[in-house]
Amino acid sequence: MDLNADLGEEITDDAGLLAVISSANVACGYHAGNAAIMREVCAEAVRRGVSLGAQVSYADRAGFGRTELDVPSALLTEQVADQVGLLTEIARAEGTDVRYLKPHGALYHRVARDPEQAAAVLAGSGSLPVLGLPGAVILDLAVQAGRDTWREGFPDRGYTSSGGLVPRGEPGALVADQTQIAANAVRLAETVDSVCVHGDSPGAVDAAMAVRAALERAGYPLRGL
Repeated sequence: MDLNADLGEEITDDAGLLAVISSANVACGYHAGNAAIMREVCAEAVRRGVSLGAQVSYADRAGFGRTELDVPSALLTEQVADQVGLLTEIARAEGTDVRYLKPHGALYHRVARDPEQAAAVLAGSGSLPVLGLPGAVILDLAVQAGRDTWREGFPDRGYTSSGGLVPRGEPGALVADQTQIAANAVRLAETVDSVCVHGDSPGAVDAAMAVRAALERAGYPLRGL
């Protein structure tokens, strides 16, 4: 089982989370972060033995990547390639490589249902394995292209009856109780390959520690993607 978190977003305790998680989704500058922060995260991830993933986003720093945009396919492909390329260059300079792709925020949800944007994201990300929601269109297209995929669950988020996440701002969207988050993680581990603790949530490090302890007690040792 893998435990991942979003890092390099300038509001996250990156060092604290890297001591707990097994995979790091690194912001690539389009919704948050910059080259210097990416370099710091990559260097510490290498020291900790944490796998690195490219957390690609719409070009939406003002909205933290949470605003859905109708970006033409060719442009979206270029933007994804730019983000993956920058992180790959930095990671290799620090002695490691990018192991997977994970869209962020609004793009994450868009490519779960939109074949055109999903295809554009895949086209811009080479042959990287893809981390996403179970049943997401982008995972189906990645499998068809012969790429590895991993299913992800969110123990600190509420789910709709259709298996999607309750939109932020709506009742039940966020789970704050650490005991409940840990219990949710163990339940999700039966059906997913990785669980994500949101790094921008209050108490993220404590929540990640609780999740890790619960998973290990339940017989799920952690291993990076």
